[in-house]
Amino acid sequence: MGIRSFFARPIAAYIARQTKKWSLAPVASQQKVFRYLIGEARHTAFGRDHGFDTIHTYEDFKKQVPLRDYEALRPYIERVVHGEPDVLWKGKPAYFAKTSGTTSGIKYIPITKASLPNHFNSARNAVLSYVHETGNASFLDGGLIFLSGSPELEEKAGIKTGRLSGISNHQVPAYLRGNQKPSYETNCIEDWEEKLDKIVDETLRADMRLISGIPPWAQMYFDRIQARTGKKVKDVFPNFSVFVYGGVNFEPYRAKLFEAIGKRVDSIETYPASEGFIAYQDSQTTPGLLLLLDTGIFFEFVPVEEYFAEKPARLSIGEVELGKNYALIINNNAGLWGYSIGDTVKFVSKDPYRIVVTGRIKHFISAFGEHVIGEEVERAMKYALEKFPEAAIVEFTVAPQVTPATGLPHHEWLVEFAQLPHDPEAFAQTLDDELRKLNVYYDDLITGNILRTLIVTPLQRSAFIEYMKSLGKLGGQNKVPRLSNDRAIADVLGGKFAVRS
Repeated sequence: MGIRSFFARPIAAYIARQTKKWSLAPVASQQKVFRYLIGEARHTAFGRDHGFDTIHTYEDFKKQVPLRDYEALRPYIERVVHGEPDVLWKGKPAYFAKTSGTTSGIKYIPITKASLPNHFNSARNAVLSYVHETGNASFLDGGLIFLSGSPELEEKAGIKTGRLSGISNHQVPAYLRGNQKPSYETNCIEDWEEKLDKIVDETLRADMRLISGIPPWAQMYFDRIQARTGKKVKDVFPNFSVFVYGGVNFEPYRAKLFEAIGKRVDSIETYPASEGFIAYQDSQTTPGLLLLLDTGIFFEFVPVEEYFAEKPARLSIGEVELGKNYALIINNNAGLWGYSIGDTVKFVSKDPYRIVVTGRIKHFISAFGEHVIGEEVERAMKYALEKFPEAAIVEFTVAPQVTPATGLPHHEWLVEFAQLPHDPEAFAQTLDDELRKLNVYYDDLITGNILRTLIVTPLQRSAFIEYMKSLGKLGGQNKVPRLSNDRAIADVLGGKFAVRS
């Protein structure tokens, strides 16, 4: 037993006790965070503008602080970016996490000294929660790889700025740096394919035990390992036992990833965002991610069907229902207030509060009023892959075809297969049947001959990689939206990369 694994167990036990304490008092935990946030931000520009000194209850807060997305909060953020202190939170941010939005261009999300523990202690606690539950700590004594963006940071008004994954590289504890891969120099390479080759060079003969990254890019890494060695990942890294991921639903990738690995390994799902670390998987046996109610974020939840209403309902943790889709709203000690991060979640447990991410509030298909969401297409794909076990996919996206050259409008599923199903038409029909079961409005449109059944368009190998490369977004945490309500993505993928019979 190495020194890291030896000390990890008692620390993990302590974290587990602390987590149990706040998770058993969810409403009180959130109320404590709420009082802290209002008190600390009372004398900021935002706090003065919104009368924080008169806010005593959540009802007061809802009356005085409207819901906002990035564009609505941008005037305040611009003041912070230009160096003004005490705007959204006390002082100046420690970092800006730079992200790219579809409508806002480059976004600068503040990370303050106060909010740093939410991001980085939560990531640590996800791993320690796994150690406490399973007793497996030996992976901490071997190589740990974090597939991430470049750690090179620029500055905005003296504030270090970069991708969240790159910022994370600067926060890795000193006791883990000795076995962290890849090297800082390799992590700084911007070209993803060049970087991936260097990562393979550095890790091929290392004792890799934990690998972390979003599934599509982990798959690329595993594919390079196989191409280089002709072996399964388990034969190259016999002690590899833990895969940590976040950012996308794992299920569509699970079969192909485990096939490349050559064995099942434990996985830990996390839910990090530039705006805050929201939740993590705290159990290998219970579904859902533990919502972090005691780390500086006060959560609100808006029923999805009301999100675009003039005065949507805003609910606190004690008011949510199981099985209902909510838009996730955060208020935090980085200075985000009534802030919609764009994700939708559903509660699968209240004891403790656990969630699953169901999609993006703006990523849906409703060209005909069907309002198909990400959770539904992913569940349909999972079901079809179970029914056709010979099939395997790399990636897929779905878009409406409103004006087809012939026939009725339909949904088009653009799928990059690692292995085609034996009967592609039956596979497509299974997808359609399952989606009809999951979405009654879609079923009504098919039944009423307003839509025809969906069409699956197989794509060439590496289609999604080449598409992302053409946008300059290959690697890191970038990913193709699962759903689009227009054909901006579908027309490029279908036009350039469709398999021609």
